[in-house]
Amino acid sequence: MRDVKIWIQRDFTEEGVASELVDLGVPKTDIVLGFKPPDMRQFTGFASV
Repeated sequence: MRDVKIWIQRDFTEEGVASELVDLGVPKTDIVLGFKPPDMRQFTGFASV
């Protein structure tokens, strides 16, 4: 598969789901913070799809 992203729609955890995924070896470029507005995702350090 190509261009498959993990979308996080909500994150009410203290640590952060995205941070835990990165700690497990998932590249930031494969994680989309869906709870951020599309025009702000480019500033998060994660995928901005």
